[in-house]
Amino acid sequence: MDVAYWLPVAWFAVIAFGVFMYVVLDGFVLGLGVLAPLVRDEAQLDAMMNTAAPIWDGNETWLVLGGAGLLAAFPAAYAAILPALYLPVLLMLVALVFRGVAFEFRFKAVRTRRLWGWAFAAGSICTAFWQGVILGALVRGLPVSGGDAWLWLHPFALLTGVALVAGYALLGATWLVLKTSSGLQALARRLARPLVLAVAGFMVVVSACLPFLNSRVMARWFSDGHFWWLSPVPLLAALVVWALWRMAAHPARDARPFVLALALFALAYAGLLLGMWPYLVPPSLTVWQAAAPPSSQAFMLVGVVCLLPLILGYTAWSYYVFRGKLEPGQGYH
Repeated sequence: MDVAYWLPVAWFAVIAFGVFMYVVLDGFVLGLGVLAPLVRDEAQLDAMMNTAAPIWDGNETWLVLGGAGLLAAFPAAYAAILPALYLPVLLMLVALVFRGVAFEFRFKAVRTRRLWGWAFAAGSICTAFWQGVILGALVRGLPVSGGDAWLWLHPFALLTGVALVAGYALLGATWLVLKTSSGLQALARRLARPLVLAVAGFMVVVSACLPFLNSRVMARWFSDGHFWWLSPVPLLAALVVWALWRMAAHPARDARPFVLALALFALAYAGLLLGMWPYLVPPSLTVWQAAAPPSSQAFMLVGVVCLLPLILGYTAWSYYVFRGKLEPGQGYH
């Protein structure tokens, strides 16, 4: 195994890690927006948004890392993905901007305060949906050269879009259980249980569809005896769903639902990566076929090795500084 083999693997790990960090860190903030229409009044929405106000700005760093890493380390994959998914990527970015503007403007507005609250919810829901559509289209399979610009408009991709909205809502509900108390926490607990069932149902349906896609993602699970060593992933996911169902309504367990929701996302993500490997763009483009020259990958990897600890450091520090529950009167107004 030479450097040309291991460098693409290392870059695949970096990009996968960056995307996962974005999903879990910005996922619960998007989940807050998904749940925003369900709060009782403006005071509850204030508290909901204030739980994320000090930490949400840095989340897009991970999205930039994943996108820039894909362009720099796997230009062939970038060239295949962007033309086929240009419209959903554009709509996702517009929704992200809309969500960010609404988040900031709502705290300053007076007469249009409620309008910006609805804008925050709409931007969050659309962002989550389009991210799921992009994931579903990629998993379904993309042409390496050319192709239909509407290829993403498929029932499976739309299904994963709705599934990710539900998943982010679950992250948001468990985050509120962790960070709030009294009425808002009670609402989050009431929402968490049906969301657990919805997410578990979507995971089952999506997983059942995967072996029948043209991309053959997940086909390796059922060939050459792979299922026996991969089977702990769905078994652990089922166990986490059961534990999350129990902990979501437990009055003395505020941190565990959020930790379990993160674990459920991690297991689903791990199962997807194991099913896709070694393809970066299913069904035909592997990490080695899509890779940039080894000299380019090695040069850029030095920068990532230097920057990644800094990003992890300031992210961990911000969460440490703003740890604990949000007390009444704290945050922006």
